[in-house]
Amino acid sequence: MRPLLKVLWNLFLIFIGTVIISAAIKGILIPKQFLAGGIPGLAVLIHYIFPKFPVGLIFFALNAPAFIIGWIFVNRRFFLYSLAGMSIFSAVLLWPYPVIPIHDLILSALTAGIMIGVGSGIVLRSYGTIGSLGILSVVFHKRYSIRPGTTILCFNVLLLLSAAFRFPLEMVLYTLIHLYVGRHFMNFVVFGLSQRKSIMIVSAQWKEISDNIMNELQRGVTVMPGTGGYTNQELHILYTVITFNELVRLKEFIRKSDPSAFVVVTDTLEVMGKNIGNQPHW
Repeated sequence: MRPLLKVLWNLFLIFIGTVIISAAIKGILIPKQFLAGGIPGLAVLIHYIFPKFPVGLIFFALNAPAFIIGWIFVNRRFFLYSLAGMSIFSAVLLWPYPVIPIHDLILSALTAGIMIGVGSGIVLRSYGTIGSLGILSVVFHKRYSIRPGTTILCFNVLLLLSAAFRFPLEMVLYTLIHLYVGRHFMNFVVFGLSQRKSIMIVSAQWKEISDNIMNELQRGVTVMPGTGGYTNQELHILYTVITFNELVRLKEFIRKSDPSAFVVVTDTLEVMGKNIGNQPHW
């Protein structure tokens, strides 16, 4: 992809993600008086405790250190895209949005969680984020392999525990619902759409299956020696990692070559490697 098209594509992802998040905030959270999560929620909470400090100033003060951390621990490209993301998000929030006509509070919380999770995941599939908590979640993922949704959920739980002393408990619990659902949908959009499958195959026709994987799927295969526990015969065990879309084709290869083959399919958390890796590109 050309550099200009890559920039436009990443800005487009940030824009679409922020529109979905903003629609959830102004169409559900604010009308239903749910509490906000992330740095905006923390800024509001601090403002309630120290009314002399305006929310905007608090929000800026909380964002500044995280952007510095993003510059140091991630890269300058990530910093610039995140700065653009925060600017786009601030502008998009000014747009008028219709109130989403859902009257049940639990359904409202679930819908808000889905929208915010999907929108945040779309943003994180770009080269940036839309705020300081997103930056910190990326830093924690790169250094400690903690998924972004988990970092954000833990921060928000601590925030809600603090807010429980000033807000009705029912609103805190409804907010917890949309934060929890949002975490799962965010992780799904960021990681689930690029899920890899690790495959282990034990078959007498290992050579034919191995050739099919390398020639038809263009994937690497590792051949490991083994011994059958019951038969005490020497075996060849194949190990490979493929994409989810390639799984059906691989099963067809195996059924044609050896219907009695023993196959184990396992979900992967992350995969590092040329052509098959699925780690985020921050």
